[in-house]
Amino acid sequence: MKPRVVRNFPRPNADVVRRLGLQGVATVHEAQNRTGLMRPYMRPIYPTARLSGPAVTVSCAPGDNLMIHAAVEVCKPGDVLVVTTFAESTDGFFGELLATSLRAHGVAGLIIDAGVRDVADLTAMEFPVWSKAISAQGTVKATPGWVNTDVVCAGMTVHPGDVIVADMDGVVVVPQELAAEVAALGDTRIAKEEKSRQELKAGVLSLDRSGLRAKLVEMGVEWVEEA
Repeated sequence: MKPRVVRNFPRPNADVVRRLGLQGVATVHEAQNRTGLMRPYMRPIYPTARLSGPAVTVSCAPGDNLMIHAAVEVCKPGDVLVVTTFAESTDGFFGELLATSLRAHGVAGLIIDAGVRDVADLTAMEFPVWSKAISAQGTVKATPGWVNTDVVCAGMTVHPGDVIVADMDGVVVVPQELAAEVAALGDTRIAKEEKSRQELKAGVLSLDRSGLRAKLVEMGVEWVEEA
């Protein structure tokens, strides 16, 4: 397919995106049947980083950040830039200057299956980034690629407009067509967990409230007073 930049694509409902972000990665992952997680090597560059937003996808050549520069123009406020490479790369594709540009366009943050640099500056800016590596190794601007086509980032397929949720627990992808359903399931899960939390605070054992004691008995586990 010829390299291209797709300017426009459908975006999800803003309130659904907000709710998914408040729920967080773990709840969203559970709500969509434990699917959607990117590989666990994708880590935030600072502990309090979190975001949610529609994906703007970028496919770059290894060691070449040309298409990130091309992507800035098509980003809208609240978008999340999701960057991957044709082949594995850990070079520092992204730093403080690109973050300054993205922030000026209202971009919520960056997910990149490669490296970043200027991490102290990015942290001071509180610009949320999840990456595979931190590397000062610079990149070139020589090879065309794609913006807003389907990509695979850290093991997960991402379509333009899919909802990205990221926090200390990692990064999860919610297909745009399922976002409202997953948000509703997440709200239900949070309400259920709050009931469980109150019972646990009162001293109820999870072993009993979740039926785990009976399960252990069925498995042949026995309780004895002494070894």
